[in-house]
Amino acid sequence: MKQPTILAIESSCDETAAAVYNEHEGMLSNVLFSQIEQHKPFGGVIPEIASRTHLQKIRPIITEALEAAHKKLDDIDIIAVTHKPGLPGSLLIGLSFAKAIAYARNLKLIGVNHLEGHAFSAMIEHKIPFPYICLTASGGHTSMYLIKDFGDYEVIGQTVDDAAGEAFDKIAKLINLGYPGGPIIEKLAREADFKDYFHYPRGKQGNINFSFSGLKTAVLYDLVKQDAFDMKTKTFLKDHDLILKQQVSSSLLVCIGDIFKQKLSEAIKLHKDVKAVSFVGGVACNRYLKTELATFCNERGLQFFFPSPQYCTDNAAMIAFVGNYKAKQGKFSDLTLDIFG
Repeated sequence: MKQPTILAIESSCDETAAAVYNEHEGMLSNVLFSQIEQHKPFGGVIPEIASRTHLQKIRPIITEALEAAHKKLDDIDIIAVTHKPGLPGSLLIGLSFAKAIAYARNLKLIGVNHLEGHAFSAMIEHKIPFPYICLTASGGHTSMYLIKDFGDYEVIGQTVDDAAGEAFDKIAKLINLGYPGGPIIEKLAREADFKDYFHYPRGKQGNINFSFSGLKTAVLYDLVKQDAFDMKTKTFLKDHDLILKQQVSSSLLVCIGDIFKQKLSEAIKLHKDVKAVSFVGGVACNRYLKTELATFCNERGLQFFFPSPQYCTDNAAMIAFVGNYKAKQGKFSDLTLDIFG
């Protein structure tokens, strides 16, 4: 039986991405344009700039994905596209382009939840035994899922305010590290030997929801107490002090690692039959956190999985993978598909 070839499109935030996937041949291409340089001067994503850049890049990115896969549109059977959640303007561009191709070529269409894409992204490269727990951590979301089967999952914990990646970016901005904050913080934390200098609060125990807003505030107040931040002018006063930046970065990273392990421990108590843990999303590029979580799982006899970096950040490969199993399940969309629908 011929396996369908899927063209996937992802445009939920500030990456324009396309991928081509066939279960028999594997992931044939995974192309992405990152808008980091466009948003760096502002210290975060500007929705209008994101939308405008998607408009400029979506067609060439799709063309590049097809060429890299050695495929033409005539070879495509299904269009999979992210339709939620995300920035409305960004989502609309990807969805509109996908619907236009599907209509013009009379192709089947599948709408994919961006978070479901992340939740199953580690399965692109690994065969993970069900049931397992998935920890998803990115700039916009930090969630915990109980994954029971393909497309069969439930949210068991989620962000109630700031996500982990957002905390990295905001605290990096506090101490003038630049954007995005995660990679810079890990580099400085490594230089400080991943020690916990300031003992930031780990939050409430006994539940699986995540809250990083309080952590950001705790870091701010600690800097004020050290006469390193002026609340009136919103200015970091010790920009020259590399050691302080290293210590803040190290303490922050150790704290977030402890929070992740604490939440996973609570989840495992509630779901004793899980066989593995996966760590996915942009924050899963962080080597310190992966090492800490791998040790945590090994001590408890659980397998531990994570995607390659190209599948951690927002990408279309994960959308193609989910689109493929949705096609097998007959879960197609029609041209009335809308964002957030």
